[in-house]
Amino acid sequence: MIKALFPGSFDPVTNGHMSIIKRSAKLFDILFVAVMVNPAKKSLFSPEKRLKMLKECCKDISNVIVISFDGLLVDLAKEKGVGIIIKGVRNSLDFESEIQQAQANSILFEGIETLLMPSSAQDIAISSTLVKQIALFGGDVTPFVPKIVADKLQNNK
Repeated sequence: MIKALFPGSFDPVTNGHMSIIKRSAKLFDILFVAVMVNPAKKSLFSPEKRLKMLKECCKDISNVIVISFDGLLVDLAKEKGVGIIIKGVRNSLDFESEIQQAQANSILFEGIETLLMPSSAQDIAISSTLVKQIALFGGDVTPFVPKIVADKLQNNK
């Protein structure tokens, strides 16, 4: 059984995230999707709300297990018996950043592999930061996020 891990802050989860999740779920027997808690990062939604939204978004994908974690990513991978970390990349800046992180992870956890999955063409411009900015100014976020997330952003004003 091949297990993989797709971590992120998911603040909020976007259609780009969901594309990576759906595509990854087709490649692996079990896909852990982890809401990572980073106390140094200011979040719009609490970890509990992000976890709840992500669970709702993934409820129809049978081999996806949504969890939250606060700690080192490699520790979570070890805990879950995962040998593959999935990271979405939209552009060369994402690629460079993720390569550095992958190299650090491979030092901390020998044998861990990182799969860099390119964003789908329609999702390249989507980021959680962009979605939050659009929502902040009352713009329509529905082209960028699942409906449940759009509703939460609308109600969060």
